[in-house]
Amino acid sequence: MAPLDGTMGPLLIGVVVCAVFYGVSVSQVYYYYTRYQHDPVYLRLLVLAVLITDTIHQALISHTVYWYFVTTYGDPAALGLLSPTIIVEVFFNAFTALFVQCFFAVRIYRLSGKKAWLVAPVGLLIAAEFSIIMSYGFKATAFKTFLDLTTLKALSVTINAIAAAGDVCIAAILCTILQTSKTGFQRSNLIINKLMIFSVNTGLLTSICACMSLITILALPDTFVYICFFFLMGRLYSNSLMATLNARKGLRDASSYARDSTVSLQNMPPTDRCNTAQLGKSDASIAIRIDTIKDTQRDTDYDFQSANYEGDKCPMGEV
Repeated sequence: MAPLDGTMGPLLIGVVVCAVFYGVSVSQVYYYYTRYQHDPVYLRLLVLAVLITDTIHQALISHTVYWYFVTTYGDPAALGLLSPTIIVEVFFNAFTALFVQCFFAVRIYRLSGKKAWLVAPVGLLIAAEFSIIMSYGFKATAFKTFLDLTTLKALSVTINAIAAAGDVCIAAILCTILQTSKTGFQRSNLIINKLMIFSVNTGLLTSICACMSLITILALPDTFVYICFFFLMGRLYSNSLMATLNARKGLRDASSYARDSTVSLQNMPPTDRCNTAQLGKSDASIAIRIDTIKDTQRDTDYDFQSANYEGDKCPMGEV
């Protein structure tokens, strides 16, 4: 029984945990399509593509567990064989990661003012991770047993290392861009700080999962613990994407509140306006109003660009 605790046990746990996160992802997709009906077509297609790859991946790993525990039940020799779907799921995990990471790369490109040199390292890491995963999958399709997979251990280690590096790189660049974009106004900085925290959190879970997969494959090479984390990575990517898209309404509300709170001396009562005479009559009201509107408008641009939007294309009241 001990060998099963370290092999089929983590495999079963991984499928169950993935099923839970899949349910969360589906609920987020439903919320997205009901609340963000004015999104561009390409963004809605991205969500659909991620949902499809996620669904197929969940079906494949569920079939894997069914094959080991039902189809080949009572056959100990089958426990050492690769199920027909356990390698196929690698490809769909790769596509999910590719779609989501490319979305974040585009967000970096827009937030940075379309600086290609800043996106280049992220693009290289994304391309490297995807190509290595695909190489791993095509080589593994020729194998029949788990023992054969040990020959690809170097590729497994490389995949997890690059995945963790890519997610950390994306979060670090986004936080750097947002930090350097602070305006000095309290409400503006508050929204930017929220975006920074959100950027860190979206990349943190996938990075931790990739690191845990890397650690377990090195520390526990004779178990399937690393497979549990590898299964989960794709589900975390999809949930990160949907959480990012669905959080826009809250950020817009905060931005709207900041905009509604702008103060203009033109709207002040005559008695209060007289107290600002030393500032230069109408010049004072114009200067203050321009600064506050610029501050809140900049927050709106951050919000939309973080979701592949431009402020002038999606008014605050549409969503």
